Amino acid sequence: MKIPFTKAHGARNDFLLTWSDQVPADTVDLASTARAICDRHTGPGADGWLLVSANGTGGADGSIELWNSDGSRSELSGNGTRCAAAFLIEAGRAGSAIRIATGAGQKQLHLLDRHGRMFIFEMNMGRALVEDLHARIEDRDCTTLNVGNPQCAVFVDNFEVDWRALGARIERHPRFPERTNVSFVRVVDQHTLEVRFFERGAGETMSSGTGSTGAAAAAKARGLARSPVRVVTPAGPLALRWEDEEILLAGPAEIVARGEFYLGE
Repeated sequence: MKIPFTKAHGARNDFLLTWSDQVPADTVDLASTARAICDRHTGPGADGWLLVSANGTGGADGSIELWNSDGSRSELSGNGTRCAAAFLIEAGRAGSAIRIATGAGQKQLHLLDRHGRMFIFEMNMGRALVEDLHARIEDRDCTTLNVGNPQCAVFVDNFEVDWRALGARIERHPRFPERTNVSFVRVVDQHTLEVRFFERGAGETMSSGTGSTGAAAAAKARGLARSPVRVVTPAGPLALRWEDEEILLAGPAEIVARGEFYLGE
């Protein structure tokens, strides 16, 4: 079976996008297909696979279903949703103001700039729900919260700690029965954070929209940051600001390739 895909990345957090009607869900195991198509050695490779529909509910321009590279489902990806917005615009299915239905509800994006297949969007990430401002997990000072998906922000002085191994342990800590995304946050000043990401179902990623949102919201809740906040990731900066309690994140999405994945051939 041939599965068409478009590859895009949001600040080097990469995704494969396929129209949902091009994948017969009644005959294809989506979890195993996600693992296969996202494999970086035997497939096109990505952090996640997005099934996109141009028929969104509730007036949305489209909807997305996100599968992580390990075959698990996720409610939301900020970077992935921007990639889906670029995908819809290039297909002529959406304009400069876009509404996309996700597993965490409908999200609104505004196109700020475009050069060819490179897009800059500002996305309303919604409100952050802080669950525990000062949690002690794996003997680390953390804030647990939800920004449409679960987040654990770990505050550090530097990144000399083996944060990848620590992130893997925290992701599957008994405190999180559905697992969690983990961000390691170094406060530079009140408007700047440096962050590393270990994402649920994908492992280390170069950036994360929801992870950046969780990190900034956790720092703001602790009184360590205030709007606007620049989150410096290994892939470059993402810009966040608050409108009342709503968090808006600006960042890129770039379409880089198209092809077909030969599933089971």
